[in-house]
Amino acid sequence: MTSLDFTTILPEALLAGYALAALMVGAYLGKDKLARTLLWSTVIAFLIVAAMVGLGNRVDNVAFHSMFIDDAFSRFAKVVMLVSAAAVLAMSVDYLDRRRMLRFEFPIIVTLSVIGMMLMVSSGDLLTLYMGLELQSLALYVVAAMRKDSARSSEAGLKYFVLGSLSSGLLLYGASLVYGFAGTTNFAGIIATMQGGQLPIGVLFGLVFMLVGLSFKVSAVPFHMWTPDVYEGSPTPVTAFFASAPKVAAMALIARLVFDAFGQVVDDWSQIIAALAVMSMFLGSIAGIGQTNVKRLMAYSSIAHMGFALVGLASGSVVGVQAMLIYMTIYAVMNVGTFAFILSLERDGVPVTDLASLNRFAWTDPAKGLAMLVLMFSLAGVPPTLGFFAKFGVLNAAVDAGMGWLAVLGVIASVIGAFYYLRIVYYMYFGAESDGVTSRMSAIQYLALMVPAALMIVGAITMFGVDTAAGRAAETLVAGPNTSASAEVTLPAEPEHVE
Repeated sequence: MTSLDFTTILPEALLAGYALAALMVGAYLGKDKLARTLLWSTVIAFLIVAAMVGLGNRVDNVAFHSMFIDDAFSRFAKVVMLVSAAAVLAMSVDYLDRRRMLRFEFPIIVTLSVIGMMLMVSSGDLLTLYMGLELQSLALYVVAAMRKDSARSSEAGLKYFVLGSLSSGLLLYGASLVYGFAGTTNFAGIIATMQGGQLPIGVLFGLVFMLVGLSFKVSAVPFHMWTPDVYEGSPTPVTAFFASAPKVAAMALIARLVFDAFGQVVDDWSQIIAALAVMSMFLGSIAGIGQTNVKRLMAYSSIAHMGFALVGLASGSVVGVQAMLIYMTIYAVMNVGTFAFILSLERDGVPVTDLASLNRFAWTDPAKGLAMLVLMFSLAGVPPTLGFFAKFGVLNAAVDAGMGWLAVLGVIASVIGAFYYLRIVYYMYFGAESDGVTSRMSAIQYLALMVPAALMIVGAITMFGVDTAAGRAAETLVAGPNTSASAEVTLPAEPEHVE
């Protein structure tokens, strides 16, 4: 490893060092007595690394023979993941403390998961891709089953593990096919084998299997079956984490794979992604209508929203990737605010997630009710909230790419899905009289609810430079693998012809 390699992976190395140090501190100095301190130090560590990645004067570079790519695209995704993970941890402290679920291992495992996500979005090789994905996934399996005294939490962890293992197997099988036909696992080397935009049939099958494996990670239909049960059974702070940073990481990984390794055959993979998008949008929008548990509803909401993000990616253009990045950023912000509200709901000290319990809530707590109204309108894509412009961006990218039919289907799915978001608003303002719930919030939770709600309105006026940064990230990705990366790749020589 050269000094340049180490400099390139410095953010990941710092987080890994922090995780190991925190593990030693927790193990030797009292375990759960320091859990609260470790959680807050993890929040600070995430924000420091996010500032280092986003504000530092970093140039595009590669490391470890192009296996790791540090460019504008990966940096944008890393900042979104780190900030959203920090927000989820911060707003979960009081909830975990009150329920006696605060363990020193929790922030450490989340840190390891975030390191895996950072490796995913910077992967320049199928091996790096798999290492990052498994580091993230193994950590998530553990936190899903974190509540050992809950049968639902154990069931959630087991289901996630079994189906996640299946998706990893499919991903590995696809990667092995690509390696067998392309002769390399490096993205720059794979794309170099596609002369004239022709994709060998074996590589095409490998691509399909890898997209299937990654579709599990973003809950795309028909590989979504784990999502509702895992969202409902996991502790609510864990569900909030599932709905934010890992979704951004998986979507960015798909974009990295299809553009850096298969950028010359956009027509081949855009059809697959468009099909996944249509199925996800409609199933997520229709199946969510019958849900009575707010966490299951948010699971189907995530399925539908991943479908909309895939619409932008299916366009195969700079505009589409930019729209997808903006969409995922806005989606993460909306979910942080929504789950801050869900975390606060309780009746007689017991967490409540039943939709009917929200009846007349806005009349007892008008400020929180108004914030949730804004967030629900934004999730539904109602103008002038930021969620509307996010959906408009991905649908407009589809139209520009000549996929008007996909945009039309997206509009129809959005109208269907608006029903269950507006139903929450109806319950809060016009529901029947009931025992209701109380909303107990710490100052951090209150900010985590109010700030995203305010951003959904203010963001319609100014995006604070997020759109510009997303544009630069999209241009970097669509332009193709780094030239220095390509230079380091050596393809296998053709065998000499023997008479």
